[in-house]
Amino acid sequence: MPTVLVVDDSAVDRRLVGGLLRKNPEWTVEYAANGVEALARMRDALPDLIVTDLSMPAMDGLELVRSVRSHYSDVPVILMTAYGSDALAIEALEQGAASYVPKSKLTEKLRDTMEEVLALARADRTYEQLISCLRQCEFTFLLENDPALVDPLVDLVQKMVAGMRMCDFTTRLRIGVALKEALLNALFHGSLEISVEEMQAVGGNLLAENDLSLAEKRRQEPPYCERRVYVDVRITPDEARFIVRDEGPGFDVSALGAPADATWEGECGRGLMLMRSFMDDVIFNPKGNEVTMVKRREESRVAAESGQR
Repeated sequence: MPTVLVVDDSAVDRRLVGGLLRKNPEWTVEYAANGVEALARMRDALPDLIVTDLSMPAMDGLELVRSVRSHYSDVPVILMTAYGSDALAIEALEQGAASYVPKSKLTEKLRDTMEEVLALARADRTYEQLISCLRQCEFTFLLENDPALVDPLVDLVQKMVAGMRMCDFTTRLRIGVALKEALLNALFHGSLEISVEEMQAVGGNLLAENDLSLAEKRRQEPPYCERRVYVDVRITPDEARFIVRDEGPGFDVSALGAPADATWEGECGRGLMLMRSFMDDVIFNPKGNEVTMVKRREESRVAAESGQR
């Protein structure tokens, strides 16, 4: 039964988040009023996940992320961000946070985001000893437009990254989050051409279990049903490189701008922000239907940056 530690100086917001989480009877919810209190609780027992506000007295969410990354790197942290805190959210993601959810979207997004992060954190270590003998692996996938294929592929990549010991647990988790965002973008926005407006029209429920969902309907219609997503993966002890390409029409790459620009608003923008925050390089091709993402081992990244100066 996962334990979730909710950290927020507002008693009202703590009750709100707690009420959302208690809808899942499998989660145990605990509370702290700030980062200092959260760390004190963690000295007695570690939670499986932390959900924290960004702006708090005594120790804010950014300081908490840094401390957890330094002392409890196996515990992922999700941020709750207020409007206008994009710059701080980006900094927190770069410092080690696993994901973030705007406070205005807690009801729709918090539980799903938590489940995704917890699932990534539970990556099976059955083959870790064997994989540790690998020096390099390369593989190419040609994926049908089936969302059920995304999680197994991300899990496989995490096993490879963990086995080669190219990074710590937090970085491995962040690689998984970034790759999953790239795959979902290629599937939904690329191959199936589901726009942000169409996602909003169905409340983001692209995978409904009752009637045929929007994604399922689109998968059965030409030309979408004929498209595939190509994934190239190359992992060494020093670097993980991913190329994700869809057969959709692409998008205007020049419109992306900087992460804090208005073009990054919405769920699509959130995915791009996570990809850019968690990877060292994120490069789109001119057509906008292929992205290359690179994550380097810390020593390799520092050496590469020094060589560019």
